[in-house]
Amino acid sequence: MSARWEELREGAGPEPLTIGPLTRTDFVRYQGASGDMNPVHHDEPFARAAGYPAVLGVGMFQAGALAAWAAGWLGPENVRRVRVRWKEPVWPGDVLTLRASVARAYEENGERKVDVKLVCARQTGGLAVEGSATFVVPA
Repeated sequence: MSARWEELREGAGPEPLTIGPLTRTDFVRYQGASGDMNPVHHDEPFARAAGYPAVLGVGMFQAGALAAWAAGWLGPENVRRVRVRWKEPVWPGDVLTLRASVARAYEENGERKVDVKLVCARQTGGLAVEGSATFVVPA
């Protein structure tokens, strides 16, 4: 964990991380790792027949990237809860920017904790994923 308790005040956060442009290969690799082989994520004719303009990213790809990045900031061993909400699809060519900021720092049941706001934005300004996480902050 690189952040110290004294630094974890409301609004504090790591430098944003940008990933992409995303490719169909990124989507297929994630599908193979996750076991979610829904063809809407890799088969262009299938995706178009389903009403999409192209294949779309598996929602957990961007949610997982966001959670893993936040855990890298505050320590994976310190994660106590992660919640995400998918807001809009991610497409091949999208560039994602991951952001995190402390929403609240507090003590509870003898532990120091932070609630963190999480955002994964597309280059369009739209939100692909938003969420929150709670971490303990060791002494």
